[in-house]
Amino acid sequence: MKPSLADHKKASGPKIAAIGGGNGLSTMLRGLKQYTENITAIVTVADDGGGSGMLRQDLGMLPPGDIRNCMQALANVEPIMEQLLDYRFADGRLAGQSFGNLLLAALDGISDSFDEAVAKMSQVLAITGRVLPVTNADIALEAVFENGTHVMGESQIFAFKKTQGCRISRVHLVPECPPALPQTLQAIAEADLILLGPGSLYTSIIPNLLVDGVADAIRTSSALKIYVCNIMTQEGETEGYTASDHLSALLEHGGPGLIDICLANSAEVPPELLKRYQRENAGPILIDRKKIKAMQIELIERPLSSNSPDFARHSTKLLAEALMDLYRARAICVVPEKKWESTRYILEENC
Repeated sequence: MKPSLADHKKASGPKIAAIGGGNGLSTMLRGLKQYTENITAIVTVADDGGGSGMLRQDLGMLPPGDIRNCMQALANVEPIMEQLLDYRFADGRLAGQSFGNLLLAALDGISDSFDEAVAKMSQVLAITGRVLPVTNADIALEAVFENGTHVMGESQIFAFKKTQGCRISRVHLVPECPPALPQTLQAIAEADLILLGPGSLYTSIIPNLLVDGVADAIRTSSALKIYVCNIMTQEGETEGYTASDHLSALLEHGGPGLIDICLANSAEVPPELLKRYQRENAGPILIDRKKIKAMQIELIERPLSSNSPDFARHSTKLLAEALMDLYRARAICVVPEKKWESTRYILEENC
């Protein structure tokens, strides 16, 4: 079958490096794959809870959950395969475990490295773009709080923070500065657009910045760098945080020059959802415009929330549209034009 115009546009679309983990990253990827095939999802492997934690403990593999979610978001499979990947066993020793995690675990067992297993599963699912673990190293996440206490393990942070009554001061990887996957650094270096978030600030986004070379690669890149701010604060992690608090934490861990634009939601959260989040000591993130301006980061506000009655989350469609609009508005390409015997170059915007 002859490729359509839409297929051609996606094949020649911008190179995007999307960095994070959790549901926020996979939501964004589902929308972006409608615009470009040149997507690299760079995913944290610091998770040690839930089904991923069980497989990590039992099999000694890296956590598959966030990786699997991203591959599903980029997959091009029949609905029955989508259902199969999402299926969670209800009984027995596998209760709560997803088939998708087990498939990746099996592929890890027949592969020489975790990233090789991810590549094999990507082929099985015929994904758009690619998904990379940020590192192949076996790492743990440690959080240090403002009162000097600390806790080891990503899955322990939520409960521990609830007992401290203060904010997280910093997070570390153990061991520190694990080596980045070479393909990860290459994807960042070649990207036209680098995206951080949306997702859990300290447990999904920042751990990627602590892998050796990742923050440096982002800072030195000439790509447009956008942080997609969460819509709501997160219980057990960012209660009371404003948008500038999120940005400050990212810069403290990743260094200056990490972000050009902060993209934030401007749509109101329905009252019935607000009540639910308030019971969890969470609420809409305050967009403190003056503080963000003082940080010399451009703030863009767009209505980005979905119509879900259950959660205040980003709309796959609206978020992807906003990101691509921002990229196009700032894209400049050089077009050679031959005239007589000389060649001159024209800068064309939005091409």
